[in-house]
Amino acid sequence: MYKLRCISCKSIYDADEVEYTCPKCGPRFGTLEVIYDYDEIKVNKEEFDKNSDIWQFEGILPIERGSYRTKLKVGGTPLYEFPDIAEKFKVGRLFVKYDGGNPTASYKDRASALAITKAYEKGYDTIYCASTGNAASSLAGLAAPTDLNVYIFLPASAPIAKISQLFIYGANVIPIDGSYDQAFDVSMKIGEMKGWYSRNSAINPYLLEGKKTGAMEIAVQLDWNVPDYVIVGVGDGTVVSSIYKGFYDFYKLNLIGGIPKIIGIQAEGADAVKRAFDRGEPFEPVDMPARTIADSISVGKPRDVIKACKYVKKSGGFFVSVSDEEIIRSVKELSESTGIFAEPAGAVSYAGFKKLNEEGFFTKNDTIVLVVTGNGLKDVKAIERFVEINPVKPKLDLVMDYIDGMEKKK
Repeated sequence: MYKLRCISCKSIYDADEVEYTCPKCGPRFGTLEVIYDYDEIKVNKEEFDKNSDIWQFEGILPIERGSYRTKLKVGGTPLYEFPDIAEKFKVGRLFVKYDGGNPTASYKDRASALAITKAYEKGYDTIYCASTGNAASSLAGLAAPTDLNVYIFLPASAPIAKISQLFIYGANVIPIDGSYDQAFDVSMKIGEMKGWYSRNSAINPYLLEGKKTGAMEIAVQLDWNVPDYVIVGVGDGTVVSSIYKGFYDFYKLNLIGGIPKIIGIQAEGADAVKRAFDRGEPFEPVDMPARTIADSISVGKPRDVIKACKYVKKSGGFFVSVSDEEIIRSVKELSESTGIFAEPAGAVSYAGFKKLNEEGFFTKNDTIVLVVTGNGLKDVKAIERFVEINPVKPKLDLVMDYIDGMEKKK
């Protein structure tokens, strides 16, 4: 039903012919895309449900029937509409796709679910990944009920909440005294030496197929009405690529009438994909030291950069960068206006939306979906500046004075 195609040279491989990347083009230019014979896929709109998990799409996923499926429910995350915010910003309709509701509280669960299934199909007993935190906790959590051995390589500077998840899930943790990019390179070398299965972003072509289910859910939840824009944060480039792929697959299957323009948002201190995109074709990686408060997208050597640039261009979209200050303010503003507490990397979609709206980019007729990829409890340290604790004695008059003081500040 499917084959693997190099994003650069377009060489096509059978699924059992290559494991990770194109041998001709290498790991950066040779990331693979899963291509289907759409004429052989028989699906219809009625078989999809707005609240079901990612496995409802298994007929459009590169997996075998009857193989392992995650014990925990992955996907089926809510799509919230906020008419008051749309009115405030003078746009048509505004939705938030909130993936903080996944089992380990991030979008990365979609990719890990596919990686675990493929590890079993391929006969591996050990799976590993490098991560800034979310991919790691995702893999550790979803693999916990399995008999797979899990090894995690991550920067020792990752948020403690994410590191804690790894230990509580029982993963083998290797904290690297360095950046995510350094952890990634070390993990690939050790994984190859040990013969482990890689859950690393971009390197494993099946991760994107898991992540594309987020876009598919948006289409189902909007009753097959495609939004004008989907806005999402960008680190390695796989998530933004997956948004295009999900809509593309549905379009090729005649389930939707078009593909939305996809806008990728990066932190100014880690905007390597945007730099590559802005230089134009032929797209080439632009590496940089990554520094941003949004740790989940703090990537200076993005591995899916070619695919991200090509897919976003095909959609008619582009990339925008935002400052750390804009990101943190967006975490608070999004929380206060919607009740959705996003980690910094999840709030960048809102920050990018605001920035573009201030420039007059959107119109009163546009339908926009913001993808929030992770729960704010993943990184509470990032919002410490908004937390003010001045203990008050448990006496009625003192507490009343305290409340009066709060009211005067409003």
